[in-house]
Amino acid sequence: MVGTCPALRAAETEQVVVNRFSGLAIDGFDPVAYFTDAEPAKGAPDVEVSENGAIWRFRNEANRAAFVARPDIYGPQFGGYDPIDVARGKAVAGRAQLWLVSGGRLYLFSREESLAAFAANPANTLKLATSEWGTLRAMLADY
Repeated sequence: MVGTCPALRAAETEQVVVNRFSGLAIDGFDPVAYFTDAEPAKGAPDVEVSENGAIWRFRNEANRAAFVARPDIYGPQFGGYDPIDVARGKAVAGRAQLWLVSGGRLYLFSREESLAAFAANPANTLKLATSEWGTLRAMLADY
């Protein structure tokens, strides 16, 4: 579990991290805004879509359309789980405000140390995380 604050709790039995109380992915932040604005931006309740068992919110219709066309690009990689922990075979939810776009993909991190470790060597982390993700994802689907 990622903390004791209900807003930070994520369902750790999901392939995509969602807030267990609201069903929102990345706590209602617009996943496309990380690319277009280079910063997290809250999405609007009237501009949302359901995808992969999560509710995704967007700042505007253009961002929603971009996401619907390419959720594989705009959605956080590894379902929003911290790639450092995924590389270790663990599912620890990333936080919307600890993020990095690297290689044209969005990554969320559970703590600043993970962000720094990933930024220092993304290729190695991605190699390890990718090899673990299939098994981890299957385990998450079984819960």
